Amino acid sequence: MTKLPKRWYPLDPIQEQITAYSGAHRFNTFPCGRRSGKTELIGKRRLIRRAMRGSKFPNPKFFASAPTRDQAKRIYWSDLKAMIAPEWRRGEPSEGELIIRLKNGADIHVVGLDRPERIEGVGWDGGVLDEFANMKPQVWEAHVRPALSDRRGWCDFVGVPEGRNHYYELHQRALAEMEEKGSESEWGAYSWTSKLVLPDEEVENARRSVDTLTFQQEYEASFVNFAGQAYYTYGKNNVESIEYDPTEPLILCFDFNVSPSVAVVCQELEFADQTQGTAVVGEVYIPRNGNTVAVCNRLIEDYGDHQASVMCYGDATGASSGTAQVQGSDWDIIQRELRGAFGDRLYMRVPRSNPRERVRVNALNTRCCDADGSVSLKVNPYLAPNLHKDLEGVRVLEGGSGEIDKRNDPRLTHSSDALGYYVVAEFPVDSGERLTAFSMENIF
Repeated sequence: MTKLPKRWYPLDPIQEQITAYSGAHRFNTFPCGRRSGKTELIGKRRLIRRAMRGSKFPNPKFFASAPTRDQAKRIYWSDLKAMIAPEWRRGEPSEGELIIRLKNGADIHVVGLDRPERIEGVGWDGGVLDEFANMKPQVWEAHVRPALSDRRGWCDFVGVPEGRNHYYELHQRALAEMEEKGSESEWGAYSWTSKLVLPDEEVENARRSVDTLTFQQEYEASFVNFAGQAYYTYGKNNVESIEYDPTEPLILCFDFNVSPSVAVVCQELEFADQTQGTAVVGEVYIPRNGNTVAVCNRLIEDYGDHQASVMCYGDATGASSGTAQVQGSDWDIIQRELRGAFGDRLYMRVPRSNPRERVRVNALNTRCCDADGSVSLKVNPYLAPNLHKDLEGVRVLEGGSGEIDKRNDPRLTHSSDALGYYVVAEFPVDSGERLTAFSMENIF
């Protein structure tokens, strides 16, 4: 057996993974649970094994891809270099082009498909589309599939489900063809949940940290149809007549618009049932012709005598363009206007960039009610009526992706967006892919 580098740590796979790893179909879908080893097993080990075996064509070419070049490099580059021993290589890896050349004549490319044309013009022998659900729908049919035709190349589609989008449709196609043709099918479909791989306590911790639908999607590998109400966990259990406390830290949440101009005011307080959580105790809502200065003035009117610290959260785009550009960015305006009232008790928690919308929505849904039934967000509808209406009324686009419909009612989404920036910053839902140490023999 070929001596493997240390990075090939031992694996202990479940049967579903063994079956998937050894599958012989040309195209394969792998929608699997979060942190269940799909990228390690399929995206890296299976790709390397197949590249080491080469192709009937000269100078075979293989690719490992992700939605962007930065993602692809982060997920694959260091690991592939560590997993492919120097004695297997043809020269040093190309750091600029992200290519590893093997002694058997094969090349492995690490590619970002935010520009699908990167995959065109080359005859590929096979490759991996990682986080396929987050790629543009046309990437496969319009760009990758034609590039595999000349050499009858193979392709593995890896990732967590993301609503009922193009990944769902492709997985359904694979399931149907596999059911009809069995081993003769060009398509294979494989899946496993996080529970089959992760320790029980990890799964239970995840259940308590995400909302029900997100848990089903992220950890049970279900293609959940996110439809209807965006904040579907928000309900009567989130409503409470909780009052502003001038002695506790004040949290100001901003979303930058003109019609309406909004801010949400909240605190971390004890609820009536003696649990702790986020309490929404006020808001600013200027329906027309508002600006950041006007929002700050209203906040000073209502909370200028606040005794404790004041922390500001909000939209990262406010750092680049203000509602009144001659006065600086929106965050410049907030700092200047509020510093006079709160002095050195004012803290700015400005993010470098915004998370994906779905990540923010999931975090807020989890705060409203997690998969274990715990409620960590209460809204006083008399003090924050527009936020209350927002959380009840914001809808998602048809198609099951979970993306917010910004066109349905232009008055909605702004207040919940503002609150979401705070929640996702301080109570994020785990959406990272961490490798699970499980083991397998006879890689080659």
